[in-house]
Amino acid sequence: MRALTVEALTVKEARQRAADLAVRSYLVDFDLTDPGDTFEVTSRISFTAAGTASWVDVKPERLLSVELNGQPLDTELLTDGRFPLAGLQAENDLVIHTVQKYSVDGEGLVRSVDAADGRVYTYGMSSLESAPRYYPCFDQPDLKAPYTVTVKCPEDWVVLGNGAATQTGPGEWALAETKPLSTYFVAIVAGPFHLIRSEYDGIPLGLACRQSLKEPLEADAEDLFKTTRDAFDAYHRMFAQRYMFGEYWQVFVPDFNLGAMENPGCVTVSDDFLFRAQATEAERSTRSRVLVHEMAHMWFGDLVTMKWWNDMWLNESFAEYMAHRVAEDATAYKDNWTDFAFVRKWWGMQTDQSSSTHPVAPDSLKDARQSLDDFDGISYAKGAAVLKQLAKYLGDDVFLKGVNSHLEAHEYGNADLHEFIAKLTEAGANGLENWSEQWLRTSGLDTLSAERTATGVVLHRESPDDSRRPHTLTVGGYDEAGTPTIVELVLDQDSVEVALGNEIAVIVPDAQDDTWVKVRLDSTTLANLPAVLPKIADGTTRAVIWNAVRDATMTGELDPRQALELFATTIGAEDSDVAVESLVRWLDKVIGGYLPYDESRAVVADALEAKLASVEPGSSLQLATARGFVETTHDSELLKSWLTANPGRGLDIGQDLRWAIVLQLVRLGAFGAAEIDAELARDQSSEGVTHAARCRAALADGKEAAWQRIMADPEIGVRELLATAEGFWHPAQAAITAPYVGRFFTDIAGTGDFRAGMVLMLTANRIVPKYAIDAGLIGMAEALAKDTTVTSGIRRAVANYADDLRRAVEVRRRYS
Repeated sequence: MRALTVEALTVKEARQRAADLAVRSYLVDFDLTDPGDTFEVTSRISFTAAGTASWVDVKPERLLSVELNGQPLDTELLTDGRFPLAGLQAENDLVIHTVQKYSVDGEGLVRSVDAADGRVYTYGMSSLESAPRYYPCFDQPDLKAPYTVTVKCPEDWVVLGNGAATQTGPGEWALAETKPLSTYFVAIVAGPFHLIRSEYDGIPLGLACRQSLKEPLEADAEDLFKTTRDAFDAYHRMFAQRYMFGEYWQVFVPDFNLGAMENPGCVTVSDDFLFRAQATEAERSTRSRVLVHEMAHMWFGDLVTMKWWNDMWLNESFAEYMAHRVAEDATAYKDNWTDFAFVRKWWGMQTDQSSSTHPVAPDSLKDARQSLDDFDGISYAKGAAVLKQLAKYLGDDVFLKGVNSHLEAHEYGNADLHEFIAKLTEAGANGLENWSEQWLRTSGLDTLSAERTATGVVLHRESPDDSRRPHTLTVGGYDEAGTPTIVELVLDQDSVEVALGNEIAVIVPDAQDDTWVKVRLDSTTLANLPAVLPKIADGTTRAVIWNAVRDATMTGELDPRQALELFATTIGAEDSDVAVESLVRWLDKVIGGYLPYDESRAVVADALEAKLASVEPGSSLQLATARGFVETTHDSELLKSWLTANPGRGLDIGQDLRWAIVLQLVRLGAFGAAEIDAELARDQSSEGVTHAARCRAALADGKEAAWQRIMADPEIGVRELLATAEGFWHPAQAAITAPYVGRFFTDIAGTGDFRAGMVLMLTANRIVPKYAIDAGLIGMAEALAKDTTVTSGIRRAVANYADDLRRAVEVRRRYS
């Protein structure tokens, strides 16, 4: 078994190589005609050198030849993914010919076979350390260069990439030379893809997917193109530079390890976003934001790129902020900031209170592999919240003037935090050096709480450090009818009076979710929430309240039974599918970790069943409620009846919901392998294979086979791998899975020998024994998290698991 883990690039090495080299161009030729698991590539690199020695990054299956300035070099010199270059001249031409191995873990050139029809699809994923897994290069973000790419492939394939593709012969394609690109977003897409073309405002547009998904793509093409057109209009109004990378393809690809990737001109998107059956409005809105997010990267990340990974927030935080802002202001999908509060911000709040927290823009000198761990709720959600706060503080005129100046000054190049702050300062912003130290160089959240005094209300700020962050925000007061009184203020000291009466039923600090804080609700507010929360019209305010409840429950300051009762009391009136789905996901931790499972599960199932009887038939809210009910009910006969007859009231039991029902029936012991096989015969698609893997991992007698696939199978694809991990643990199967709890700590580290990149942390996050609430496991988790011989992504996932475990143990101790 070939280990994928090689020496990671350090920031010191990257800075030295950037000082030594300037890359003029790449000419990369791919030969994808071999039907096996390898392909050939020749990379021709033109570059200048200030010194005589450096190295190039190569991670091949076989290195066939290396030629520098016309002279062949010994291929045996390749060590640890690096090929040394000696005798460099002022001008250099390097030619490297390799055999590369297709990837199944989502990094490099991914090869996927569609179970529906046997067709083969490939696409490149270059992020962080992945580019040398499919072409030799100088792999760091600040060595940009233009690319010209050619591809040989089967004659029935089409090819797409960063440059416009032209077919030059049967099975032969040439991609137009690109603008200067960083290695981490160079991409090709090749296979028998279904294509849909359009054009808008002089920009050629395209959508692509597997042939087996062409029907859902065709059905949603106009919606996808409309979101694309609306977003381009918004960005062209905001930014001085128009879109600059030629054609704009959005390609829905299989077995993707993320939501999407911002490759200039050829964005790759997980084809999970092509819906085979009814989807909720929340899912469609999320898809819209993903597309808008990746488009934002054309400016933030692709046009101007960070110099090193510690400034990845200049990419991800900006794209996250712009995605919600532009989606809300310019697209057909609304309530984006409500979704941000319920989903993204909650993710970030948990991350910022974990042992792996870090500043939005850290000064740390992490290497490229360790930097991958920081693609988390801080770099995305917290950074976006901080930018939202900054724009509110500065005003749009100054904010956008500084942003445009930054983009113009560094176009097709690289920049860091200091250069960005300098452009905002030139635009008229004051005191941003202090602001960046307060918001970007620190970690943790301030806590806001409202105190009812004899004369009114006082808002308090508590900080985890000495940063004393200022907050521009609102405080909402709500009477018994839910009628709001909104007070705007700047909180620049630890306590400030708020113009609200102390008799008001509910007081919500940061009611419009304008800043990055955790909120604590006073006892009177908590007592009044069951009656008042359903009457508060603003969905974002309800999200702020629920985040306060969820956070106080997580930290042991609120009895989880009180939180569960609030859900049961108020969910019937909740009109947001985002809220229903988000709260049901959170309650998995409550009923699986904080409270006895059977008792608390029944409360959730009963509340959702009651809601199902009242929601609008055929609505998105009905579907969201039904999904939550399926996950929590133990009524196996009712679930079986849903598979055989229409349940009525407009509920569409589509194929994905059928699989959710099958999964729950397997967990209840009502279905076995035969029923899983029967459902797979009904759904002979790649999606069906993934669902079946999740169900098989849930079988009482399927645990060992599932464990071996997770811990020892290098050929399992990303989606099937993650689904297997998701199906493995369940609180109702604690006795069955008990033997595997200890095995997690001995086995998970070995997966780093044959998998790489993001999938390591994704898998570890899903296969941690999250329902085994045992204080004795804390030490085992801490020891594994500190073991530097283990891949950093696994250690990060285990550290987060240890945090959750400590909290669950404490909550049980306090409220048992």
